[in-house]
Amino acid sequence: MSKTLGLGLAGFGTVGTGVWETLQRNAELISDRSEVRVDIKRIAVRDMSKSRPEGAPTELFTTDWQEVVADDSVDIVVELIGGTTTAFDIVAAALKAKKPVVTGNKALLAERGQELFALSHEMNTPIHFEAAVAGGIPIIKTVQDSFVGNRIQSMVGIINGTSNYILERMTDAGLGYEEALTEAQQLGYAEADPTLDVNGWDAAHKAILLATLAYGFIIDPEKVYVRGIERVRGIDIDFAKRLGFVVKLLCVVHEHPDGTIELRTQPSFIPQSHVLSSVNGVFNAVAVRGDAAGESLFYGRGAGKDPTASSVVADIVEAARGEAHDGSHRGFLPYQDSGHVMAIEDTETPYYVRFDVTDETGVIAKIAAVLADAGIGIAGTHSPVNAEEPDADFVDMVFQLHTCKFGLLKETLKKIEALNCVNSRPVVFRIESLG
Repeated sequence: MSKTLGLGLAGFGTVGTGVWETLQRNAELISDRSEVRVDIKRIAVRDMSKSRPEGAPTELFTTDWQEVVADDSVDIVVELIGGTTTAFDIVAAALKAKKPVVTGNKALLAERGQELFALSHEMNTPIHFEAAVAGGIPIIKTVQDSFVGNRIQSMVGIINGTSNYILERMTDAGLGYEEALTEAQQLGYAEADPTLDVNGWDAAHKAILLATLAYGFIIDPEKVYVRGIERVRGIDIDFAKRLGFVVKLLCVVHEHPDGTIELRTQPSFIPQSHVLSSVNGVFNAVAVRGDAAGESLFYGRGAGKDPTASSVVADIVEAARGEAHDGSHRGFLPYQDSGHVMAIEDTETPYYVRFDVTDETGVIAKIAAVLADAGIGIAGTHSPVNAEEPDADFVDMVFQLHTCKFGLLKETLKKIEALNCVNSRPVVFRIESLG
């Protein structure tokens, strides 16, 4: 027979209502499959006057989240309010009350996970967070459980749907960045304040969580290199097409032979032939390589009410099983005291570099001489001058560079930027082989 456990929800916005609707719609199915039944007992919201979906249990609502945690009928606390302040207080209070926590809050865990995981260990009470990464894709359970016998060699992914949609529209429709962002906001794919999506940090928080799971130590966000899509322009999109690439906001997690972890998020050129190049719209994908399993690809909707609610409900059931049957999954705990994140200056890839230059004789030779002095090889040079319009204004010059350390490239570009023929700061994209 199924055992019934009570849920307390902190937050009843888009995802919270999705969780409630999923539990109502599939209650019997969940009970039959898991031998547990979960009922919502209390719901904390900021505004009691806000309209709710028809049938939502308004008698369970409160504006005091402490009432939710303290309620004796609540066995599991679900944090869905976002942010890192009140959300931290809710999760910490629930753990201290020995009530398992389910959250989709990647920023909270990436920035304050060390405190919360320590408290989880102290109280022997789990935190479940499948919904924190890639919406409805079960990537957390996959890395934590299905790959438990593998050394994770790399994880490469597109895990922010907003930026992916913007880049797709810039690529396929020829929209400018601002125009594509406005369209994404109008369609509800981007928030009124899209900062965390477009500056790369939403994706970076998710990558930090994946790396923490894969390598077992808490990662300081300040050691992670993050760049967003704000400086991507149509000229770069066009050059990528001409050269056989697509521009994507890419998260790269890679373990090197010496045990250091490369962890970075930035717009990158990826080959049109690679499967990740066809991940479009608000979809997400993560390619995971294990030493035993080889490469596996996980693809699906990375955001939205129902996909995210699906992951939250899966964690709720996992937590309920643990409470009802004892000894089930106890959540993630760090298993390494420390690890080393590679300095971004030591990472190596080929590069695309675009220079805003003056149209004068010898520009290529001057730039090439500085690169040669630094020992950086040139794979090719390109100009956007249209052969069919020879009188058109000269715009920029692009260099494709061979693999070198990023630190060396930065120092060399400072010297090139100082040349009289270079008018502004060079634009750099990594070229990822993804082999």
